[in-house]
Amino acid sequence: MTSKERVLTALEHKTPDKLPVDFGATPVTGIHVRSIENLRNYYGLEYKPVKVTEPYQMLGEIEDDLAEILGIDTVPVSPKNNMFGFPNENWKEFKAPWGQVVLVPEKFNVTIDDTGDVFMYPEGDTSVAPCAKMPANGFFFDALSRQEPVDHENLNVEDNLEEFAPISGSDLDFFKTEVDKAYAIGKAVVANFGGTAFGDIALVPGMQLKHPKGIRDVTEWYMATVMHPDYVMEIFEKQSEIALENLKKIYGKVGNKVDVVFICGTDFGTQTSQFCDEETLLTMYGLYYRKINDWIHQNTTWKTFKHSCGAVEPFMKDFIDLGFDIINPVQVSATGMDPQHLKDEYGKDIVFWGGGVDTQNTLPFGTPEEVEKEVLKHCEIFSKDGGFVFNTVHNIQATVPVENIVAMINALKKFNGE
Repeated sequence: MTSKERVLTALEHKTPDKLPVDFGATPVTGIHVRSIENLRNYYGLEYKPVKVTEPYQMLGEIEDDLAEILGIDTVPVSPKNNMFGFPNENWKEFKAPWGQVVLVPEKFNVTIDDTGDVFMYPEGDTSVAPCAKMPANGFFFDALSRQEPVDHENLNVEDNLEEFAPISGSDLDFFKTEVDKAYAIGKAVVANFGGTAFGDIALVPGMQLKHPKGIRDVTEWYMATVMHPDYVMEIFEKQSEIALENLKKIYGKVGNKVDVVFICGTDFGTQTSQFCDEETLLTMYGLYYRKINDWIHQNTTWKTFKHSCGAVEPFMKDFIDLGFDIINPVQVSATGMDPQHLKDEYGKDIVFWGGGVDTQNTLPFGTPEEVEKEVLKHCEIFSKDGGFVFNTVHNIQATVPVENIVAMINALKKFNGE
């Protein structure tokens, strides 16, 4: 099978020739630039500064030589502008706080204070307040709250819709070019067109906006879902209208060359429970998820990808009923997220994209032998009758021992009979 055929077979809940693999196709299935460099060094690959393709989490580009070793079957398509509002182009060198030299986009403009904290700016404009901070001993950025005083008696929905707009002709042309290039590679094309992330807390602060309006503080946003549910739902309603029109235009340009579309990264789970009850999920978010998923399934062959960390087993049936084809990252360390139970109960109706190894404990802190054992066990469970794309539980972080990453790769190859 080709890489594309392998992924598509798994997505149809059939058994491919071997497990399909994704690393780097989405902002939640990537590898930190430090770990990419460690892998390149381990395998004796040509030295190249790693490109920071997702600067918020400092995720890196996995070049073809390493992608071949990892057995990657996917290729990403991302928006022109990253989460900080500037394009990934005109690369320059940047020395990260941990000493690694990486390549960053031209408008990756930061300042560093006396303590070593690194501050990022929307659109790379250092004349406005910083939108994110990387602590001196950190490996990625955290959003900064820039919320202006909110008049809770006179909320304006348009303030929280500032980043959602009809797609431009230049962005449509960009997506067509990028999808055509990805399609020509022959792997499964995974696209993030944007605009469909209802309430994704990583996006609420509006890091790409120079002067974000509305409710932008993380705590206040969560409170607003209880205090101002009608306001939040009106935002989602108008956002969904814009998103559907944009998707129609995008589909007119790219057609069915896309295999998977990343819909939403809104988290509904904590380590032990859920952020809301089932009624809230269905009434506040479900209507809009269903609108997007229904249009996609009625008009395209794309499969829809839902990300949610945490203990979301009680919501799994709802995700299926709302039309999602794929759930990620399958946080096996969270309460109720036992791999065998998930596969037995939901494996016929939803694809598990991730869950190959626990990234909270086993991968960063276990031995290579423990990593191999867990990978083989999870592959055995999740791969039965298809419906599984191998990835870790969320991104591989900077401090994971390279020996453990290699043990994961070797275990996967062992399972695939390579």
